[in-house]
Amino acid sequence: MDNQKKKAIDRREFLKRLGTGTALASAVALTGCAPKAGRQDTPQQAGGGMTYRTNPTTGDRVSLLGFGMMRLPSVRRNDTEEIDQQQVNELVDYAIAHGVNYFDTSPAYCRGFSERATGTALARYPRQSYYIATKLSNFSPATWSREASMEMYRNSFRELRTDYIDYLLLHGIGMGSDGMKEFEARYIDNGMLDFLLAEREAGRIRNLGFSYHGDIRVFDRMLSEHNRYKWDFVQIQLNYLDWRYAKQINERNTNAEYLYGELEKRGIPAVIMEPLLGGRLSNVPNNIVARLKQREPERSIASWAFRFAGSFPGVLTVLSGMTRMEHLQDNLATYCPLDALTDEEFAFLQQTADLMMQFDTIPCNDCKYCMPCPYGLDIPAILLHYNKCLNEGNIADNVQDENYRKARRAYLVGYDRSVPRLRQADHCIGCNQCSPHCPQGIDIPRELHRISDYVERLRRNKP
Repeated sequence: MDNQKKKAIDRREFLKRLGTGTALASAVALTGCAPKAGRQDTPQQAGGGMTYRTNPTTGDRVSLLGFGMMRLPSVRRNDTEEIDQQQVNELVDYAIAHGVNYFDTSPAYCRGFSERATGTALARYPRQSYYIATKLSNFSPATWSREASMEMYRNSFRELRTDYIDYLLLHGIGMGSDGMKEFEARYIDNGMLDFLLAEREAGRIRNLGFSYHGDIRVFDRMLSEHNRYKWDFVQIQLNYLDWRYAKQINERNTNAEYLYGELEKRGIPAVIMEPLLGGRLSNVPNNIVARLKQREPERSIASWAFRFAGSFPGVLTVLSGMTRMEHLQDNLATYCPLDALTDEEFAFLQQTADLMMQFDTIPCNDCKYCMPCPYGLDIPAILLHYNKCLNEGNIADNVQDENYRKARRAYLVGYDRSVPRLRQADHCIGCNQCSPHCPQGIDIPRELHRISDYVERLRRNKP
């Protein structure tokens, strides 16, 4: 299907509908961010209450801010990184006290321990007071059999300490070198989709949907069969850079404008992932920081991206992987309540995206699906350090450049601090076990070799 021939979505009509209310956009609840009775150390957020949206299928009143449990805080114990359950509990407590009621996890997150940490934190609250979203994350061919997929599904109930799942997703539809073939192997050939439909009918799944990555043929097929499957929601990547530039950034991706438009015209609620592009829209180039701060000095850089994602009326909730309390507090300030973008602000962000496309950043979202590397490389840290230095103007190849000395020191010192020597790019042998798992379609070995060559030049060419 030719995405370029699809009619562009009318932003003014979006805002008009948001103002008058649709089936997917409910009124703002002015007490959602106030502390709950009996809870302490939860000061009320400035600006009023949490914005909620209503799921038209079940009537669920869902907080516009959803807690993504993919990047949970960790602590080092006995030379290994473990989830810091105490910090997770504190974040969940604060989120619930301020109106957040949607928690999104997966068997694949946090090296397989996210569901357990999520279940431990939420089990301290009445089950009807929150919504759990998890996924059938049978990415590996070893988990494509019906038996392995069933065990993964059943284990989610055990880890999450629940007897029903509010929002169950087929995870990562369209990923892999042949998205259609892998989709059929994971969910059709083994009968798992039919099984999950029966589970929804039985009430053990309250809402059934899928998260989309990559192969647009699979997305279009899933929606073409909506009358058969009755998708309750769909999770897509949407932000102000991907709105019109996702395919230009990576040809395997599809512009969010098309994805959202297809859901909106069918009345399917959208759950938004990667509103910050794995943090890239909070760590933007210095000239973009200046541009956003000049417009709104008191707003955080990240808040622009969250306002963008939340302003579409067909969005049920916007997920954020909030590792630290300041992330949570900033997002609460944005959605308590939401100040939806005006037409002029929407155009301003599209102009900002145009400027950002001038920077050759690597589209890594720090999802860690490429990990672990069999040779011990810290792939996300390598790529993110390169992006950070690029955004800060600390990439320089010519020893004659005025900025070369400063840029060289910033890159090398920061590289050694953020990535141990044995985990750096020069240890990549090009096995390419990583790239097939990347939702952004990055040619990871190529980027690692490019960075390795760059670092070698920096180390060799002293000013």
